[in-house]
Amino acid sequence: MPASGMLPDLRDIKGQESAKRTLEIAAAGAHNLLMNGPPGAGKSMLAQRLPSILPPLSPRELLEVSMIQSVAGLLAEGALSNRRPFRAPHHSASMAALVGSGLNARPGEASLAHHGVLFLDELPEFQPQVLDSLRQPIEAGEILIARANHRVTYPARFQLVAAMNPCRCGQATEPGYVCRRQPNERCIAQYQARLSGPLLDRIDLSIDVPAVTAADLILPAPAEGSADVAARVAQARERQVRRYAALKLDGVTTNAACPPALLEDVAQPDPEGLSLIRDAANAMRLSARGFHRVLKVGRTLADLDGEERVRRIHVAEALSYRAHADRRPAAA
Repeated sequence: MPASGMLPDLRDIKGQESAKRTLEIAAAGAHNLLMNGPPGAGKSMLAQRLPSILPPLSPRELLEVSMIQSVAGLLAEGALSNRRPFRAPHHSASMAALVGSGLNARPGEASLAHHGVLFLDELPEFQPQVLDSLRQPIEAGEILIARANHRVTYPARFQLVAAMNPCRCGQATEPGYVCRRQPNERCIAQYQARLSGPLLDRIDLSIDVPAVTAADLILPAPAEGSADVAARVAQARERQVRRYAALKLDGVTTNAACPPALLEDVAQPDPEGLSLIRDAANAMRLSARGFHRVLKVGRTLADLDGEERVRRIHVAEALSYRAHADRRPAAA
């Protein structure tokens, strides 16, 4: 059933071409994305336009999403939409609100975002234990809610998109800015230390979103809008659907959901790419999970280029998105 209403368009955003490129990659492979930048840079605007470039729900996905919404009491008069869910809970949300709870174990935001996007704005402002409750569903794609008299498992294969300021004041990375409370580096470190290493390890794409300049704002609207990007995303997704259907992987339709055991078959880089990722894994001290996520992003980049083989250029770009996360300073 078609979706109703117009979605915000990428054409509304001036500048931020690098961030738009990363948003396209995230949409093409259903990868988790973290955007880090000062207030007013456009992080929330970018996230809100992600649904406009995502493909519609397949009939099977629509059925699963509708069942969850029905249990949660969110189906208004039986109305269905093939638009992917986009959930954006406030940073004051409790663990129960995020993963589900209550006497009848109702689904939480993570399950309501199944086959869609879970957007967490002001990421470090969430309680650390609330964020860490997402680690298991990000890996497993489901949430088990246990109560004294019953246990309920809800699907939760969502795409995590998060945005954050570099520090509490938000300006520590701006040229010439001096934090009044403490040195800039310590301000950044203490704020970002609210995010656990295991959670950051589950982020596929981590980028810096710089402040928009006046020169960007006076430019005419970009020629390319969401419809153009959505067409490329749809082609990349179709390649993934065919790939995993041929491998008889039930329920797997995106590179982000590819089991690690099959990565060697579907995302093996060419010799130059293999050499690069081997050296980079040692230099960057990638975990096994980080290594696998770089390969998944590389596979998505190759799909966007319409190539059967993951090449060195794809591995290099995938590693660049990982390097942003690994540059985060330790808490002082």
